[in-house]
Amino acid sequence: MTDDKAPDELGDAGLARAVGTTIRTLREKSQLSTRELGRRAGISQAFLSQIERGVSAPSMFTLYRLAEALGVVPGALLPSPAAGKVTVVRSGEGEVLPVADRPDSAVGRSLLMQPGAALEVTEYRLEPGQYADDWWEFPGETALYMLAGRLAVEIEGAGEYRLGPGDFMAHPGELRNRWSLVDDGGAHFVHTVAHQR
Repeated sequence: MTDDKAPDELGDAGLARAVGTTIRTLREKSQLSTRELGRRAGISQAFLSQIERGVSAPSMFTLYRLAEALGVVPGALLPSPAAGKVTVVRSGEGEVLPVADRPDSAVGRSLLMQPGAALEVTEYRLEPGQYADDWWEFPGETALYMLAGRLAVEIEGAGEYRLGPGDFMAHPGELRNRWSLVDDGGAHFVHTVAHQR
């Protein structure tokens, strides 16, 4: 990534261009065609082309799929924050990423997702009617801490777990999982991923 601006200084259009440029650079380094990378990530060649040109921004799910297909952690696809060893993300700051590539998708706010970092932290506010039902998996360990509301976490082969305020869960990231609301009250939680290095 050549742009040394912090993500919140780039604006939405600048961020989409920066992410697209990084994806294209990594794809070319890996000697992958857009067709092959799209196939590996489970997205169309046309959509990948839009992402690489900065016309469309990838959702959180797509970001994870592209990162896995390119052999990097998702944070490697985002612009680096300003230099320094201390990261402070104020209320209302942080990269906003939709969970899925749908207009009714729930939205996450990235609190920590940096190139080369082993830890990613995202805050989610899932409201009734928002979509967050995709299955996802990734290398590493994941943990979820509930701040408010109630959330059902379905883990393939392990069952469904209902979580409320103050509840915590952790599991290997390679276990396919998905989220849904338990009731109409919404859910507010923090999701972390510790990548294997």
